[in-house]
Amino acid sequence: MAKRRPGIVSEEEQRELQRDRYEHPHPRVQQRMEVLWLISQGVGYGEAARLAGVSPATGDRIVARYRRGGVEALRQLNWRQPISELQAHHQTLEESFREQPAHTVNEACARIEELTGLKRGPTQVRRFLKKLSA
Repeated sequence: MAKRRPGIVSEEEQRELQRDRYEHPHPRVQQRMEVLWLISQGVGYGEAARLAGVSPATGDRIVARYRRGGVEALRQLNWRQPISELQAHHQTLEESFREQPAHTVNEACARIEELTGLKRGPTQVRRFLKKLSA
């Protein structure tokens, strides 16, 4: 791990870190804030990572993220979630299943393939139908 440089975090940012390490709604952001807050208090990078419950490599990534974008960058959650191809046909499928509900998952699979040309297994279709009914 790189050595700590004095003054990496301003006093105003220290107050933000202090607050968000307990009050931010997402635990991952709280953890990031904890690592940086510990570093700002003079704890070494490796020890700060250990105390916050992350690996040294994750500690390094948190510091790098902070250096690129400040405290605001630590608050960002940029997780990518795959989007089902069925979503493009959401409206058509919803209308079809509301008009005439499928009696079995296999029937729903066959109708989805007929309407969209997309062949999906029972697990994917079940998941999609749950989202439709939610």
